[in-house]
Amino acid sequence: MDKHAHLKRVIVDFRKLTPEVLKLLVERYPDGYDDRNIISFRNASGERVEAVEVLTEDTKYLVKISAKLEYTMENYDEDDYEDYDDDDPEAVPDPDLSEDGHDDDD
Repeated sequence: MDKHAHLKRVIVDFRKLTPEVLKLLVERYPDGYDDRNIISFRNASGERVEAVEVLTEDTKYLVKISAKLEYTMENYDEDDYEDYDDDDPEAVPDPDLSEDGHDDDD
């Protein structure tokens, strides 16, 4: 029996990532996540999705993995978000990964 079954499940794409969820991710995975932390599932369209999980008191967030997410976690600085609300998806900028050889298809 899943002890977190009562939690609301929310799938979060990078574009919808908020400062609160980003902070939870960095706290849960301070050295980054690895294959043991990744959850794979099929979404409503039947597409395979890989995500990492973070929990709050009432919600289980499944955050979709991408190069942008890894880059943003690696370069996290809480001070960058102090002028934004915790639930503001506009606060987390979309990193430009074109210069450093990353792409979002890995």
